[in-house]
Amino acid sequence: MERKFVRAGGLKPGSYVLIDDFVCQVKDVELSKPGKHGASKARIIGVGVFDDSKRNLLMPATDDAQVPMVERGTAQVVADLGASLQIMDTATYQTFDLPKPKDIAGLKSGDEVEYIKCDEKIRIVRKK
Repeated sequence: MERKFVRAGGLKPGSYVLIDDFVCQVKDVELSKPGKHGASKARIIGVGVFDDSKRNLLMPATDDAQVPMVERGTAQVVADLGASLQIMDTATYQTFDLPKPKDIAGLKSGDEVEYIKCDEKIRIVRKK
């Protein structure tokens, strides 16, 4: 997995971060003030992009957090396979099989969707 490093105190809501080797979207970042004998801490609350689980990360605000390289793309739904969908990227014509999203209803062949991809994991974000 490609990743880069960003200062933990500089993360913003909406960005991505790795928490326990899961790709998460940052929902909130709380910074504590430095104490008499310690550095300020960053409490990062994220939601898993591919599993919707809430996760927390606590680390010094000056340390580097791992940020995964997340690709976005546009695709067309090729086939409805019952519990899964087959989509084709409109730029590269590469096809992917993935489970139907629970939060987007009414997807059928010919619909355009926006997706995100990290390594081999893919998720449909929204219908265009």
